Amino acid sequence: MTQGKGSDLAATSFRARRDVYSWGRVVRRTQRVAEPKFRDELPGLVAAARGPLLATGRRRSYGDSCLNSEGMTIDMRGVDRLLAFDAGTGVLQAEAGVSLSQIIAFAAPRGWFLPTTPGTRFVTLGGAVANDVHGKNHHRAGSFGNHVVSFDLLRRDGFQARVTKKSDPDLFAATIGGLGLTGVICTVELQLERIRGGFLDVETIPHANLAEFWELAEESAAGFEHTVSWIDAVARGANFGRGVFSRANWRPDDVIEIHGDDRTWKTLPFDAPSRLLNRYTVGGFNELYFRKCRAGAGKSVQHYAPFFYPLDAIHDWNRLYGSRGMFQYQCVVPPGAARAAIATLLREIVGEGQASFLAVLKTFGDKTSPGFLSFPRPGATLALDFPNSGQDTLALMSRLDSIVMEAGGALYPAKDGRLAPETFRRSFPKLQEFLRHKDERMESDFWRRVAG
Repeated sequence: MTQGKGSDLAATSFRARRDVYSWGRVVRRTQRVAEPKFRDELPGLVAAARGPLLATGRRRSYGDSCLNSEGMTIDMRGVDRLLAFDAGTGVLQAEAGVSLSQIIAFAAPRGWFLPTTPGTRFVTLGGAVANDVHGKNHHRAGSFGNHVVSFDLLRRDGFQARVTKKSDPDLFAATIGGLGLTGVICTVELQLERIRGGFLDVETIPHANLAEFWELAEESAAGFEHTVSWIDAVARGANFGRGVFSRANWRPDDVIEIHGDDRTWKTLPFDAPSRLLNRYTVGGFNELYFRKCRAGAGKSVQHYAPFFYPLDAIHDWNRLYGSRGMFQYQCVVPPGAARAAIATLLREIVGEGQASFLAVLKTFGDKTSPGFLSFPRPGATLALDFPNSGQDTLALMSRLDSIVMEAGGALYPAKDGRLAPETFRRSFPKLQEFLRHKDERMESDFWRRVAG
């Protein structure tokens, strides 16, 4: 009878949908999705699921790590309540489906902020843990997982408990950056960062080449909490490696204004033509953007929203890449090889002529990320978006893989949609430790692709 009830629950709760994509919108397969609204629904859904299971959030991962077309998916966005907060210590406990935007709106007026943040606030707390996201302040704060105090984990063998570094250090490490494959993260306890205002003192510095970038990155690390550079990944000749470096610190002026209602932001109502982003249109945009930044270079005061989340101003900016979608490529290269490898990567990209106007270069610090599959590590990281041009794009990224692997680097699973199994294994030397703690019945399209 129990099996019958479970089958009924699976049939009624997990519904087939064809409108569920990752942020890259390349993979378009039917997904069977349940949408719970309360945390106490989770054990029943986990028990009732037939085949491999995956819990997901807002699916801001670019590739297929947040998809499970051969199994069932629990959409955690409705499980999104703030549970407890200590105003003295800044420790927040919340359900895994709460968005970073919700956390900021609650915490900033109370003088607290996320310890580190990715380039969008529209990700869930559970997703930030599962992908061990990082931000512009890795050289100071490390990755998101460095600030996780505990989490409640529900596994398909019936295990359900709060996990900490002390209670179960290996399961803790497997779950941080573990892509949701160790079980369903139900709640998270997170240490926030104290702030004295919602604005930052920002300095914008154009650089003419990569040599100037490395100089700026080195001199800025000690005096600035946040550093990053936009790179012109189309520019050739004398302009090769040019970009715009930004560095910033929180402004201690006790002025805090939270961002506006997320529902009021602009949207893109249709897919742009697939050929809109090409070397000519992106080259023109990059030229105008560089000139604008050069003219406005210097010091300014910026609110946290445009500084950390400029692309969030348009909810579905990914539709600019057209109906074929896009690939994101993000790598990290160790310090000793970074300068040569980054230059080689950019020369390959520029020579191929496949346009990327969202190219970001920054350095990671020495603070060790806690997860077995955590991506951040000392060195330099380059992130780019490529319109999906089919085999040409895939071939380019394979050549980039070879450069990264030869330099002893790694690729970021949260951004990946085509990584080869061998490249994945070489990127994560602690893979075997992770495998000992993976839930055997939790999978994703990404995992089926790379685990072979």
